[in-house]
Parts: sequence; structure tokens; C-alpha cells
Amino acid sequence: MYNIFIVKVQVIQEIKLRHDYRPISKEARKLLLEGHQNPELIATLESIASDGVAPLPDNSDGDLEDVNGIAVKHRFVDAPGESEMIRWHYVEAGAGEPLLLLHGIPQSWRMFMPILPELAKRFRCVALDLKGYGQSHKERGDYRHEGVAEQVVSLLDTIGIDRFSMFSHDRGTVQADFIAAKHTKRVNRWIRGSQHLVHYHPDLSPQEHILSKIETREILQDPLRMISYIYRWTCKYPIPRPNIELAVQEFSRKGVGLAVERYFQSSTFRKDWIDRRTRLIPEWKMPILILQGLEEPPMPVENYTNLEEYLPGAQVEFVDGGHFYVEENPQGTLEKVLPFLCSI
Repeated sequence: MYNIFIVKVQVIQEIKLRHDYRPISKEARKLLLEGHQNPELIATLESIASDGVAPLPDNSDGDLEDVNGIAVKHRFVDAPGESEMIRWHYVEAGAGEPLLLLHGIPQSWRMFMPILPELAKRFRCVALDLKGYGQSHKERGDYRHEGVAEQVVSLLDTIGIDRFSMFSHDRGTVQADFIAAKHTKRVNRWIRGSQHLVHYHPDLSPQEHILSKIETREILQDPLRMISYIYRWTCKYPIPRPNIELAVQEFSRKGVGLAVERYFQSSTFRKDWIDRRTRLIPEWKMPILILQGLEEPPMPVENYTNLEEYLPGAQVEFVDGGHFYVEENPQGTLEKVLPFLCSI
């Protein structure tokens, strides 16, 4: 009986530890509340709002598109879902070891365009439109990140990819968390970008309240307003106007706003965090690079101290920039990414 009591106390203490929130420093809270509000970026967003953005035409399977001097091929593939076939859209470029690129909100495969030419010199890049985004499937179905992660793996099986590396960002990282835990032996290396990890506080996800509440979710049906809100808040440096216009165009595709809402109705940032700490992180066995912007309002750099205690062997790197460092600082991103991906 005494031993049982001790075990119960230990379990309770472990659960309490797992669910404790880390306090937010004064400096981090100031950035969280105010955001960056970069004047040059704001001027670009206001100009786009004034001029308007024309819709993008749909692509067909096999279409080629020039991306900064390289030809990428658009692919459309049907793969099994939970109980339905899912039509995926992705682009491919390069040859060699497969590198799976997973974007976040409010993006599409196009967020990787600034670094795709360099990555494609060394890897077979497979840049997805995640389910619900861009030109991928947006119908009703399983929008739990765990479920969609398995659907991504079904796509990889369908196109003949066994082992691969990953570069994930934002909400794409939530899905990558499950892929890395459930299919560890298939993942060679993983760049885990811009998502809460061990430490968390509910105040760090104010966007959840805006994007999930009935009273305010209409922002999801207004792509320019949505992207303007997120970029003003999270970008330290300007993003080129063509990149912003492409983000607006992709988020404007029919059904994206509703699909994103389904994600937010299927989970919470807190649940994602608890899943990570209680059942996912212990299963991650591949080499991992934790990559963040140096000044991301929702993800303070102090949350990555003492990481060795939870994730032994993981590297941590910070890119000078905000949340969308891939587009804010492509060269700085490549300087962190390539040495890790090309290491033996």
C-alpha cells in the first residue's frame, strides 16, 4: 500500500510539472502585446489593400513554374484519408534525398520560395499545400493535427517516399510533431520551426481567441485583413510585396478560411502543448534543429533554455527576424538550415 501511495504521488507531481506554465518576462510580454509594427511593411500592406489583388489561376498536374530561376513542377495526387480520398497539391524541385516542406498559417507552399532554389540544389524538395490550404483538399473530414499528419504520411507512401527529412514551420510543425513521433525511423533529420515546445503560457497564443471564437472568426473570410493582422504583429523585417500578394492570393482560394476554422475547432494550443510533453517528445529520436526567429512575439527565446533536459542532443538556432524569417531573412535562414541538413 505504501509503495502504491508513493507511485501515485510521483505521477501527480509529474503531471503538475508537465502542465505548469512558464511566466512571460516583461520584455517578451511587451513584444507580444505590441508586435513589431514595421513601418515599411505596414505601408506595403496598405498599398496592397488600396490596389487590390487579382486571383491566382488554378494549376494542373505537371505544370511548370519558374521560382527564382528554377523550374518547379506542380503535382496533384489522390491519397487515402480517414475515410475518404484526399487530393493533395504540392510542388517538386531538385533531386536526391527527399525534403518535406510543411508551411503554417496563413501560408502555402509558397512561403518556402525564397530558399527553394538553394535547397533544390541538394535535395528533392516536396513542398505541400497542407490540407485545407492553397490547392489541396478543403472538404469536410478529419482536421485534427494528429489525423492530418497520418494523411500526409499516406501521401508520402502513395508517391513512393520512404525516408525523408523535414522542415516544418508554425502549424505545419504541429503536424510534423506527430509524424516525428509515430514514424521516427523514416525521418532522417528535422528542422522544427516556430512552434511552442516544452514551455508555454496561454497568453502566448492570443490569435487562438480571434480565430476560434464565433464573434471574431469572420477575419478568416477576409484574406488581406487576416494576413495584415498576422504580418504586422509578427514580422520584424519587411517581406517583399510579391510574396505578400501571393500569400493573399493563396489564402483567397475558395474554402481555405473554412478549413482553417476546422483546424481551430479540432484542437487548442494548450492541447497541442500537452500532447507534446506527455507523449510526443519522448518519441523523437532523429537529429533535430529547433529553429526560431530571434524576435517572434508569441515565442520568447527564453523558452528554449534548459532544452537539453527535455530533448538531449537537439540544436537550437535563432534567425535574425520575426515569425516569418524564411521570407524576412532568406539568407540568414539558409545559413542555419544548410549546415544541419548537409551534416552526416
